[in-house]
Amino acid sequence: MSALTSNILLLSRLENQEIVSPKKWFCLDEQLREVILVQEGGCAEKQLDLDGVDYCGSKDLLTHVRQNILSNAIQFAPDHGTIHILLRQEYGCLKVSIADNGDGMSEEVKRRVFEKFYQGDSSRSSQENGLGLALVKRIVDLPRGEIIVSSKENKGTTFVVSLPIVTM
Repeated sequence: MSALTSNILLLSRLENQEIVSPKKWFCLDEQLREVILVQEGGCAEKQLDLDGVDYCGSKDLLTHVRQNILSNAIQFAPDHGTIHILLRQEYGCLKVSIADNGDGMSEEVKRRVFEKFYQGDSSRSSQENGLGLALVKRIVDLPRGEIIVSSKENKGTTFVVSLPIVTM
């Protein structure tokens, strides 16, 4: 219940732009490694391809993005599944791709995956509150970033987050 309340409050504050998260420089590849270490117990096999990249933004909010997407990949990948993580600087933006070889999503789930309270897998509804990816989408939208999901049933899912490079 407390996770639900926290997520509702955070989403509300983000939607109303009441959060003025301080932007600072941090090492994005190191942040990804930290998130992976926190999730280590759930990662069966990992393939990391991370460029060393500094980024200016909200480290806390982007940690939330990475944790949510990675925990979803772990949750939906099969036992002893594979998760690929790629971090690259391309065309004036930073791209982070997290892919799993899990069950994938139907077209209906893909269309609705960023909606508040939507849960594509009702068998897990007691564990989750359906706000994680809605929060992720809002956090990525704030700096004019983009999140794209590609998925095929029985083939896995890939989330790609693109963030504009900010110079100070």
